[in-house]
Amino acid sequence: MKFAYADPPYFGQGTKRYGDHPQGAKWDCKDSHFALVDELNSNFDGWALSCNPHDLRWLLPHCPDDTRVACWVKTFHQIRPTTVQYAWEPVLFRGSRKNNKRKPMVRDWLSHVATRKKGTIGAKPEAFNQWILELLNYETGDILVDMFPGSGGMSAVIKNQN
Repeated sequence: MKFAYADPPYFGQGTKRYGDHPQGAKWDCKDSHFALVDELNSNFDGWALSCNPHDLRWLLPHCPDDTRVACWVKTFHQIRPTTVQYAWEPVLFRGSRKNNKRKPMVRDWLSHVATRKKGTIGAKPEAFNQWILELLNYETGDILVDMFPGSGGMSAVIKNQN
């Protein structure tokens, strides 16, 4: 099977966080995110997409009806000067390989510390990348395209699994 994982710059953060990158500003437009969802649906058997909780209200309606929302709960996160701390991140996913009897079963949430690799904004920890593979029911021999490879963390997890 052919899967994809996408962790694009979150809406409105392209120029701010990736201004020196030629594609940074394009992620400040909702149409770029809609086009990404369309590409995921057209080119892959299954996919997972990290996003910002605030963006669920406009991003999720653009996804197919069978898209599910998983949750990464960050046990340690950046403290922001607001009343409510957003210590979770949604992961939209669909089209995973069906296997209702697999053991161990996979939860639609992960509670794990957020780690930051120097030089890579938004890098995900190894446990997160492994969880994405489990959500999709990735198996050795499958293809997984990391559409925003950044730190290379997903590739390292796949390499260790194969």
